[in-house]
Amino acid sequence: MKINNILLTGILVFLLSSCYSHKQVGLLQERDDLPVYDSAAYEPYRLQVNDEIIYRVITMDETISKVLANNASANSQYAYSYRIYADGTIDLPFVGAIKIEGLTELEAQALVKQRMREIIPDADVKLALYNKYFTVLGDVKSGRYRIYKERMTIFQALSMTGDIMNSGDRRHIRIIRPHGQGEPEVLEFDIRTNTIIDSKYYYVYPNDLIYVSREASSFFKQSTYTGFLALITSSLSLLITVLNYIPM
Repeated sequence: MKINNILLTGILVFLLSSCYSHKQVGLLQERDDLPVYDSAAYEPYRLQVNDEIIYRVITMDETISKVLANNASANSQYAYSYRIYADGTIDLPFVGAIKIEGLTELEAQALVKQRMREIIPDADVKLALYNKYFTVLGDVKSGRYRIYKERMTIFQALSMTGDIMNSGDRRHIRIIRPHGQGEPEVLEFDIRTNTIIDSKYYYVYPNDLIYVSREASSFFKQSTYTGFLALITSSLSLLITVLNYIPM
């Protein structure tokens, strides 16, 4: 009888530990055992080597407008895209090399506008980063996704993938963030805590790689009622089989 009780207790403990709880997968939790992250001011993205920008020049001069339009048609394959070279410059038609590495989009736009007005007095320039993408790998729907708004948060980014799988390790989410030609920065954080809001982990930037590893204990856990019921059934069958072979 003692052996039977031990077996039954062991199976019950195993079953109870085989389900995902809110503590394990819930977001924005307020618990003393979770990390507390300091608030950090949002920093706008600064252009890096190998980034690509697109721009458009607006002028009332019809002759210049036609020249710009013809140049755009000749380069339509590149969709107005210009890469930032290793020396931090882009090479634009008519104005030549302009160093924009380290500038924000608005700062780069103002600089290009200033250079354009040296040859087109009424020029207005609209400039934007072309490669506004982030990449997700791991226990999510992996892929490359476009940043569709300014100040995109980690929650908005992951929602585009269909959320983290239950087996994903929410305690050790990693963001690998390149910094030009230097070493990339690796940010690791627990996404379950509510203090992640407005922290340095909260916003997603162009070229970020978000990695969600698989939790080691996920092999023994069930994420659906169907799987849990199947586990109970197989466990009870095992218990009955074992009891039948144990002499009373």
